[in-house]
Amino acid sequence: MDNDVISEDLSKEAKNEESYGASTSNEDVSSPKETFKAKEVSFSAPPHPRKVLDHSITAPASVRRNLFPENKEAAYTRSMTERWWTKSWIPKHELKLDRLSEREKQKLIVELVKIQSDGTVEVDISDNAPVPSELFEYQSMEGVPPEMDFIVTDSYKVIPKLKIAVLVVGTRGDVQPFLAISKRLQEFGHHVRLATHANFRSFVESAGVDFYPLGGDPRILAGYMARNKGLIPSAPGEISVQRKQLKAIIESLLPACTGPDLRSGQPFKAQAIIANPPAYGHAHVAEALGVPLHMFFTMPWTPTSEFPSPLARVPQTAGYWLSYIVVDLLVWWGIRGYINDFRKKLNLPPIAYFSMYRGSISHFPTGYMWSPHVVPKPSDWGPLVDVVGYCFLNLGSKYKPPEEFLRWIGKGTCPIYIGFGSMPLEDSAKTTNIILEALKKTGQRGIIDRGWGDLGTFPNLPDDVFLLVDCPHDWLFPQCAAVVHHGGAGTTATGLRAGCPTTIVPFFGDQYFWADRIYQRGLGPNPIPISQLNIEALSDAINFMLQPDVKARAMELAKIIENEDGVANAVDTFHRHLPPDMPLSSTPPIKQEDGDSPNPLQWLFTQIGLYCGCGT
Repeated sequence: MDNDVISEDLSKEAKNEESYGASTSNEDVSSPKETFKAKEVSFSAPPHPRKVLDHSITAPASVRRNLFPENKEAAYTRSMTERWWTKSWIPKHELKLDRLSEREKQKLIVELVKIQSDGTVEVDISDNAPVPSELFEYQSMEGVPPEMDFIVTDSYKVIPKLKIAVLVVGTRGDVQPFLAISKRLQEFGHHVRLATHANFRSFVESAGVDFYPLGGDPRILAGYMARNKGLIPSAPGEISVQRKQLKAIIESLLPACTGPDLRSGQPFKAQAIIANPPAYGHAHVAEALGVPLHMFFTMPWTPTSEFPSPLARVPQTAGYWLSYIVVDLLVWWGIRGYINDFRKKLNLPPIAYFSMYRGSISHFPTGYMWSPHVVPKPSDWGPLVDVVGYCFLNLGSKYKPPEEFLRWIGKGTCPIYIGFGSMPLEDSAKTTNIILEALKKTGQRGIIDRGWGDLGTFPNLPDDVFLLVDCPHDWLFPQCAAVVHHGGAGTTATGLRAGCPTTIVPFFGDQYFWADRIYQRGLGPNPIPISQLNIEALSDAINFMLQPDVKARAMELAKIIENEDGVANAVDTFHRHLPPDMPLSSTPPIKQEDGDSPNPLQWLFTQIGLYCGCGT
């Protein structure tokens, strides 16, 4: 292809443009500001609420652009980028190139761009180029541009800066990955409020994220799950415990999304919601506010035929998909009364008790926070579902360990870590004795993490055992030869990233799921349920983890995980799944580094893209 051919093609396109412009109504050529205003969407509640949650307000719209009509001519439109340049928020900041007509711009591109014989493109703006270099000069810029209320994502999608409510129910291991995502969203310019249990106020605020308290006590919730293992209470008295906690959580969701800051009094109304499934009621708040909802979770919740729900025991593979439906139904039937009372307060119609809604999240965009190299995305999960990778907060980078602990680590071989995090223990002294005897039998040094179960409460611990009260796992685990823990998703992820062979002692729920994945990949022994923990079983597990081939497999996976960025992927999927009609109140500029002036070449290539029918 030579320049004459390009000239001929662009001449045809220019004629098509003139014809297009002649048929355009006055309304089509209104000012960019007026055009943009017409597209703004209010976040107020919809005037006619849906009778049921039969579809997602966040499902991506099917927008198809016919870039090449039947006559093969390019379709022209005024892009947001072009409007921004011609109606800039800086009155005296104008590129002289914009003074040219469309035909002159096309001629300029033909003269600047040369197609080489090997198919590459050369752009010549040297002194002897056919176009004067002063054409690219800028007039003086006065003043500092105001702060914009939109952002350009890593994938160059233009979206508004949002007030985002992040609703998280669970233990610290559940909160931590959402805190990492919240920090990254703030870096993009969003105003993020993380709403979770009051126990984690200092944890959230120390990371620089706004906190709002949710109802429910994670210690009580964890104790309930540890005693009952599943969804069905094991004793009549447990029912009232469960109901009281669920009611407190549900009733706190609306204030978390609309209440003013409890300290500053600054108003807040969520324009988007991020939540984990146990924050039951999230979908109803989103429906009432008319805002998008994006789910994230650390365990499978979307039905699949490749593995069962972590909250169900399914011996036959044919029942895997059905297990998720059964869990959904049991959850829905257990909370339907609270949900319909809640919907009444939100001025929403009730959901029929036997409707197909069931409380499922399958119709919402959902991101799963684990490495696809540990559990690949099932083939029957559609485009609304993403496996984004582990979302690490990286607390260890700022941690300063006690000198006493550093001296202890340096005295001998790498220790075995043993801790059960937020899990309660019926007999902490008995469990501590099992740990001490197993370490003695295997001749290993050990670190015991006290956690919520009060491990290590012995009057005199051996010199080769160190008791820890609080230490970031991402700093601690690389110091260890292997780890033994309860199998929480976050603790499991941190151990894998550190290259640690792992023994999981599951208490309930998804801990069994992660225990099975560790064993299947040869990264640790068969799991030891907490009820079956004894000296012999723990000793055998430690000896298994110390085998060189197990360590080699763990290190191989660690290198893969280290190169993933789950937090960035999570934020990108959130941006990608936002509805296309999110309101923007300013016309966006070309994405550029802070403090840089717009680049003429960047503008030029953008214009070339526009002439080919491709917007920014």
